[in-house]
Amino acid sequence: QVQLVESGGGLVQPGGSLRLSCATSGFVFSNSTMTWVRQAPGKGLEWVANVFSDGATYYPDSLKGRFTISRDYTKDILYLQMNNLTTEDTAVYYCTKGTLRGQGTQVTVSS
Repeated sequence: QVQLVESGGGLVQPGGSLRLSCATSGFVFSNSTMTWVRQAPGKGLEWVANVFSDGATYYPDSLKGRFTISRDYTKDILYLQMNNLTTEDTAVYYCTKGTLRGQGTQVTVSS
């Protein structure tokens, strides 16, 4: 079955960086559109980034330039590089395939 396992979250100071990973299995990763979403405390899910099977990437304007989504086709891993983090980036981050998502990884940005 489809498995999505996120990792790489943690506590980081404002201005810092983190790289999240999502190990995948149970489906053809190379053919799949993959997405990162996040959920801040007390808020709904927010779209963070998409990457399509051809490598095309999309971001909301609010995150463009700070976040980069990428994929390793040889290892079936999805990444999210996050730079210049702010307290507003504090959330649980999930990788998703369609309506399926992993357990999430907590990112806390705090001084």
